[in-house]
Amino acid sequence: MDELAGEGHRKVTLLRAVDRSLSIIGTFDDGHARQTLSEISRRAGLPVSTTYRIVERLRVWGALERDEERRYHIGLRLWEVATLAPRSMTLQRVAHPFMIDLYKITSCSIHLAIREGHETVFIERIENPRQILSTRASGGPRVGFRHPMHTTAVGKVLLAHIEDGVREEILADLPADGDGGVDLPTLRHELVNVRRQGYALSGPDLSPDYMAVAAPVTAGGVVIAALSVIVRSGAGEQGAADLVRVAAGGISRAMKQQV
Repeated sequence: MDELAGEGHRKVTLLRAVDRSLSIIGTFDDGHARQTLSEISRRAGLPVSTTYRIVERLRVWGALERDEERRYHIGLRLWEVATLAPRSMTLQRVAHPFMIDLYKITSCSIHLAIREGHETVFIERIENPRQILSTRASGGPRVGFRHPMHTTAVGKVLLAHIEDGVREEILADLPADGDGGVDLPTLRHELVNVRRQGYALSGPDLSPDYMAVAAPVTAGGVVIAALSVIVRSGAGEQGAADLVRVAAGGISRAMKQQV
């Protein structure tokens, strides 16, 4: 009995350690890419001493790294492991040549994103360094970071094409109109237009000088991702839309051959 009790205790201890490690990794997001130990401790809800022990183990393994200011950020090894996720790995491999071609034609930044839960995750990008795409809230779209779906062109494409029930859940969670909230009737109308016209435009969060034009990528008749091109505001919405739709269509046909 004592042996069984001891085994049960070890399993509980192991699960607790795993949960704490995941909670620490989970403190890193778009607004907290670099954090001090105390910030990680506070956001994870763990004592500083416990946080330090786990963070150091994660750092030794390569999941976290520490800079000269003693702030921690996601490590290269964790990123390398994350790139092996099957859902994004095949899509990235298939989409990359089409993204390169679109970049060569437009000389504009190109982004590829998928939906994860109620958020948009950018999984690939080709950047034009001359385009300054910093957003007011997040410092620009970066691979691996999450964004609210209604704030980006790729997010609006994904939001427009998901199941009605899931879309309503996401819309219900948005802050109400007024004081920085969302005008839901306007957003709903925009999503209807996205489905009708086959592309979406970014809002003012991207930059006053640029706009994103995004189109859906499909596989098996289902929208699995969205592709966008960043063009100068006023450069021609329809022309950019035609180009990105052609590229997204090419990715969709290539993805069909992967099944």
